[in-house]
Amino acid sequence: MNAPGDELAPAALAIARVEYPSLDPKPYIKRLDRMGEQAATRIAKGADVPPEQSVKAFNEYLYDELGFTGNRERYDDPRNSFLNEVLDRRTGIPISLAVIYLEVARRAGLLVDGVNFPGHFLLRAREAVTSDGVMDAIIIDPFHGGALLSEIDCRQLLREHVGDEAAFDRSLLSPATRHDIVVRMLVNLKRLYVRMRSFPQARFISSLLLAADPSAISELRDRGLLAYHLQDFAAALHDLEEYLRLVPKSAEPGEHDLLAEHDDEDDDAEPSDDATEIWEHVKTLRKRVASFN
Repeated sequence: MNAPGDELAPAALAIARVEYPSLDPKPYIKRLDRMGEQAATRIAKGADVPPEQSVKAFNEYLYDELGFTGNRERYDDPRNSFLNEVLDRRTGIPISLAVIYLEVARRAGLLVDGVNFPGHFLLRAREAVTSDGVMDAIIIDPFHGGALLSEIDCRQLLREHVGDEAAFDRSLLSPATRHDIVVRMLVNLKRLYVRMRSFPQARFISSLLLAADPSAISELRDRGLLAYHLQDFAAALHDLEEYLRLVPKSAEPGEHDLLAEHDDEDDDAEPSDDATEIWEHVKTLRKRVASFN
């Protein structure tokens, strides 16, 4: 479960069934298998082959030959988040393109990991030797044609997505686990559904996130708020009371509205604590639920 870049396609296609319930994953898995076989023939083998050369050959296959590209014009198109659509249309957002990159690279024998970079999902080829003999990673941008990024590029990317106050640290370029990647896909999709006001789907995604990480109490809060919007008051009361029970008592009261989401599809910032506001919701819900009995 925690191996970086290992067997992501089945999970990604399972997520796509939220929107496409009858989706058969087998043809898409077979397509990835064929792509991996073709990519393997483009990549030079041997211990003396520089990793950067292999990455560039792979990029030429995926982006130049097959035509995969980041969807700059319609970034918020929900189809960009579903692996079946990204494979069919050959366009997507950073993390969906990254999943295809990881799955095809793994099949082709190219060692690549995901990078859970703030605001913009990245990739890294496992350890390369720089000109001065230092072991380093090749950082890859899956959204921009597999562009190879320097540390300066990564610092600029962080400023663009998080702001000038963000402090760059090389730990931000650490490999992501399979669990990290699946959770980020779900978080992105939930935020997209909220912006679309597709609350039943957003609520279902919150349940998946809680199944993936039962300790994610912010998801308990969000699922309760979504149930509130859907007028499922008993379920909302249950989740919000449980959230208040689990939220740290020392947290500062704040304000949060699930509907006021950030525009960045890949923004992973946590909302501020809102125990005071949630408590007001709970008091209202208790009155509503009591009136039904």
